[in-house]
Amino acid sequence: MRLKTVEDTRDFGRRLAGLLRPGDLVLLTGPLGAGKTALTQGIGAGLGVQGPITSPTFVIARVHRGPVPMVHADAYRLGDRPDPRAEIDDLDLDASADDAVTVVEWGVGLVEQLNDEYLQVRLDRLDDDTRTVELLPHGGDWAHRLETM
Repeated sequence: MRLKTVEDTRDFGRRLAGLLRPGDLVLLTGPLGAGKTALTQGIGAGLGVQGPITSPTFVIARVHRGPVPMVHADAYRLGDRPDPRAEIDDLDLDASADDAVTVVEWGVGLVEQLNDEYLQVRLDRLDDDTRTVELLPHGGDWAHRLETM
């Protein structure tokens, strides 16, 4: 799927939020500037969470309260550590995993153990500033849920 603007990316996130429920894990992958945070902003808006959603690169994780809470984490700075999985464990993301939607930027290879079922969203930014998005379901009923997208 192709998204022409950043606002299209946010709108896609709002639509994706309609498929999400507490306990879901969403992993966002793509290069810097691909739209991971914009997509998360849309997901947060669709979930009705409170407060602004900004990149958690320097704080690593934020909890956004709402009817369906959202945990937004960024593992970008953890990838160059000797044991990044231990640092992920220290974040205690699984403590709220059953009650919230957990969205992790740069989490592939680091956080899949949080849930046997998860959705990977691959974003890419093309030379004309459009974005492409690919949804990769892993386990559970993700493939069925994505049929409505």
